[in-house]
Amino acid sequence: MSAADPSIRPRPDAGWEEAPVKLETRERVAIAWLDHPPANALSPETVASLRQAWERLDGSDVRALVIASASPRLFCAGADIKAFTALDEASSRDYIAGMHALLRSFEQSSIVTIAAVNGLALGGGCELAMACDLRLAAESARFGQPEIKLGIIPGFGGTQRLARLVGPAKALEMNLLGEPIRAQEAQALGLVNRVVADDQLLDAALGTAQTIAVQAPLAVAAIKQVSAHADLDAGIAAEQEAFAGVFASADAREGIAAFLEKRAPEFQGR
Repeated sequence: MSAADPSIRPRPDAGWEEAPVKLETRERVAIAWLDHPPANALSPETVASLRQAWERLDGSDVRALVIASASPRLFCAGADIKAFTALDEASSRDYIAGMHALLRSFEQSSIVTIAAVNGLALGGGCELAMACDLRLAAESARFGQPEIKLGIIPGFGGTQRLARLVGPAKALEMNLLGEPIRAQEAQALGLVNRVVADDQLLDAALGTAQTIAVQAPLAVAAIKQVSAHADLDAGIAAEQEAFAGVFASADAREGIAAFLEKRAPEFQGR
């Protein structure tokens, strides 16, 4: 089954039925459903709802979050352009800063985020996906940064994360031309981890999330923390420090013992 399958409907937690982002928790895995028709635009209200969902997960037992679309046609077409007309310079700065802070908190959290992208992921939608730890794409997916066509530039990290994923030359081309790329090209460039059939997208994303959710939490958090250093020496130093801390944990002792005893480990996050 897929988030792009019209038969798939969110089953939101109590209190989230009418939100533009519907939170659905399934033990250690959660889904944040983008559900703001017609384009899942990232309006200030949608961003606030996504932030509330994220804050709800903080400190919970959830270890992996899938961000998916309730629409069978698209993931997210970007920022809400109509909402821009109601923003002045000060409020636009607050809007941009708030979204940046939310996306950085994705990257800095021990919770692993997985974007399940169907259809269009343009502008802010592409930037939302890029801020996730992993990106799975349906064959229907298209990724792009079309802001240049509006006379503006990417505002949610598109000038920074895109270059880190696909390389500076291709990122510059995508940002200057504003033309979308298909899922298979996105995978070849490193923007997407895996491409699956549309009707397999949600199952693939949830399967990945469930695999991660049973891993040792301290090890997952440490891998996320040390993996993105721009400077190799600083990154290696951070890795060494993190390895020493994780190796001394009860989870590490349990994992090694379980391997030797040929049984499944029972990680406790200690």
